[in-house]
Amino acid sequence: MRDHEFLYVQKRNDRTKAGIEKTVYGQLPDGQTADLYTLHNAAGMTASITNYGGIIVSLTTPDRNGKFEDVTLGMDSLAGYVKGTPYFGALIGRYGNRIAKGKFTLDGKTYTLVTNNFGNHLHGGTKGFDKVLWTATPVEGDEPALKLTYTSKDGEEGYPGNLSVQVTYTLQKDNALKIDYQATTDKPTVVNLTNHTYFNLAGGAKRDILDHVVTLYADKFIPIDQTLIPTGKLQPVAGTPFDFTKPTVVGTRINDSTDTQIKYGGGYDHGWVLNGTGDSLKLAATVYEPTSGRVMEVRTDQPAVQFYTGNFLDGSVTGREGFPYKKRYALCLETEHYPDSPNQPNFPTTVLKPGETYKTTTVYQFSSKKE
Repeated sequence: MRDHEFLYVQKRNDRTKAGIEKTVYGQLPDGQTADLYTLHNAAGMTASITNYGGIIVSLTTPDRNGKFEDVTLGMDSLAGYVKGTPYFGALIGRYGNRIAKGKFTLDGKTYTLVTNNFGNHLHGGTKGFDKVLWTATPVEGDEPALKLTYTSKDGEEGYPGNLSVQVTYTLQKDNALKIDYQATTDKPTVVNLTNHTYFNLAGGAKRDILDHVVTLYADKFIPIDQTLIPTGKLQPVAGTPFDFTKPTVVGTRINDSTDTQIKYGGGYDHGWVLNGTGDSLKLAATVYEPTSGRVMEVRTDQPAVQFYTGNFLDGSVTGREGFPYKKRYALCLETEHYPDSPNQPNFPTTVLKPGETYKTTTVYQFSSKKE
């Protein structure tokens, strides 16, 4: 039996009270202990998060009949995450997405990063923020929250500057999970934080997401080359398989072999440039799963969202209940800056300087609708 510590009065079978439940999740290879925090709201939704990698281990939401199911891909134990996953549920940093050839120049100095994907730097490198133990502080209340902090040392994975990072997950009353990111540095550096949760709104993740209906509030996307690095030019989505400006079934054009970008991505693995400007939250995406009736809306103040359709899942990772996760069994909507921005002068900057504070917010809102 695991050690239980109730940080706020809460019974597992009582869906009328908000609270946080803490359990010991397991021991890491270095001897440190990782914990699991389960946030409950009064509506019955739960979000389970471990301070190892800031991973969202599970997220339960109701379908149109009120049945709660996990709508994410994940592992049965901490050992499964330590062994390695394709970033299931993880916090990503210092730089989400790719940096070409693992190099960038800042203030006249060239920095060399770890390369771990087709000769490029991906998602923070070999040991990114998804593989470190964060310091966790639970925050009690009607909207329970978990504050995670981590200091990335100067030179970690090749990045300059000591970067102090704070990420707060808040489970809101209206069945929304809000993620607030914040960071400061003592040297100029580059930062692009995001979360890499794999969603399957059918619940249980035991079939593909090709019937999910997606809307992306973006008139342009970011073309890539064969190594998934941006070409540097934006392209209108109109007339292409990348037009999700109206609700579109994911599987409709995902295998369009006549489209070079679909070929390069093996489906969708691209950034969409969100409509609207400024620092306020804007609607980035809507996802609807017709069988369950579940709806997810994504709001962010970031300039782009990476829409990824699980193209590299191949059944080799065995997830919950011994179930193998196969190709396109989930989709990701990673809110972020553009890939390879440090090497693309025409892209919005990702440079953070001493005295500045990196701040961004993303909200994943869940609901359901009748047929």
